[in-house]
Amino acid sequence: MSNSDEPQSSNETHKSEMEKSPGEKPKVIYRCKKCRRIVASEEIVIPHEQGEGEKCFKWKDRDNNWSEKKPQCSAIFVEPMKWMQAVDDGNVADKLFCMGCNARLGSFNWAGMQCSCGAWVNPAFQLIKSKLDESST
Repeated sequence: MSNSDEPQSSNETHKSEMEKSPGEKPKVIYRCKKCRRIVASEEIVIPHEQGEGEKCFKWKDRDNNWSEKKPQCSAIFVEPMKWMQAVDDGNVADKLFCMGCNARLGSFNWAGMQCSCGAWVNPAFQLIKSKLDESST
């Protein structure tokens, strides 16, 4: 058996996974702002198309100068995760709390919810960006 046929050791495999090509962007981790516990990573974020902003909302939910604003997402949508206790309890919709410090991080609804940009996301597991710290690894 030649050296090329031998399986790589776990150290060699780990090294090759850690080495990133120059064009590859760093992985993003989202942490609870209060206790710094990791709550999500870039791999589980569900992208959605940018909505048309506040013109998608009911008239009573619109700001007075809504037509001048560029729509921005104030939250990220993720796949359901084990730390989401309310999901495990079988609820259809509820708030999401950090397992470490019990701070409110967002909410979920299996029927979907509207993003602040106006887009509808279904099902929706929404984490509010202002409650999270975003870091690159």
